[in-house]
Amino acid sequence: MHIEKKVVPLPNEITKHPMAYIHTYNIVTPLGHNLQHTLAELLRGKSAIAPHQGYGQLEPIPLSVVPTQPLQQHYHAHYQQPATKLEQMLLLCASPLIEAITVTKRTALVLSTTKGNITDLSNPHTQPLPFLSDLAHTLAHRLGITTQPIVLSNACVSGAMALSVADRLLEGGIYDSALVLAGDVVSEFVLSGFASFQALSAQPCKPYDAHRDGITLGEAAAAVYLTRNPQGASAKILGSSSINDANHISGPSRTGEGLYQSVQNAMRQANITHEALALINAHGTGTLYNDEMESIAFARAGLTQVPLNSYKGYFGHTLGASGLLETVLTAALLRQGLLLKSLGFETLGVSEPINVITATQKTNRRHFLKTASGFGGSNTALVLEVSS
Repeated sequence: MHIEKKVVPLPNEITKHPMAYIHTYNIVTPLGHNLQHTLAELLRGKSAIAPHQGYGQLEPIPLSVVPTQPLQQHYHAHYQQPATKLEQMLLLCASPLIEAITVTKRTALVLSTTKGNITDLSNPHTQPLPFLSDLAHTLAHRLGITTQPIVLSNACVSGAMALSVADRLLEGGIYDSALVLAGDVVSEFVLSGFASFQALSAQPCKPYDAHRDGITLGEAAAAVYLTRNPQGASAKILGSSSINDANHISGPSRTGEGLYQSVQNAMRQANITHEALALINAHGTGTLYNDEMESIAFARAGLTQVPLNSYKGYFGHTLGASGLLETVLTAALLRQGLLLKSLGFETLGVSEPINVITATQKTNRRHFLKTASGFGGSNTALVLEVSS
């Protein structure tokens, strides 16, 4: 994949542009090892979700899993050093960006992951233990980034929040550019945790649908490169907010308070109204309580008429990768003037009349709202504008 090389401007050249601009991005998913291949499969209507045996489960369960052997072959064509599956995904995702940009002493690395190399704990002799900070340092070293890496691990909002944190770091002039990485893999540890909540669906998830009964888990990686230089940018972050309503360790607020406040703050910061939005790319996990909470929050914010979708029906819930993965996909599709249908949705099953997309459609609008919600009452909202 060819990406045009970007030149990071010097600090005295960018003081007039305090917001963060997204220049390049990439993803690794079960549908493809880069953005272009994944988009092509999505537009053909393909889902990455399929039955998988193993992971401590007695019966096959629908999951979205990156095939190991093709991933290893692709990785070893570029790298010689040994790496875990998650590291392979993240490095393959980031490498085209690194080849196209100029890394400086003022380039930040922000990593989003909820579990990191948690699968290493299945080996009782694993040393050192797979701390998230060690994963971040490994990636920074391999990618040639010399600044202290920053790790975001805040449940399911981690990917979206990592982008928001990078935005704030650049706006504050702390860094000139930032590489944001996000990734998680399916593991027995994660599956057993969600199974204990009785949150896993026996069928591919159906966000916002009347017959939804739980989530589907998945794995993916995403990478985004941002600077304070507007020249040649693919998108810009107009507003972001993260509000924790501390409702419950695992249950969302019945009033959607944290998400509502996050959306209100992000929209206010972006200085736009709902009429400007092409899309709400929502969290949409397919659980009874999450999807209902989101519908209430969007109704309170006056956004029920805005087209809305969730990508969980294509990739499942990719945890720490989801927020960044879905932002990249939405930006790339919107630059083509496309809104992707919400796969798995047929009949509205939430109390508020949100406008869930049932068919892929065209738009000439350039703004979108990305939201994420997670355990512990965490919520994040981002407003972005894509370039032509």
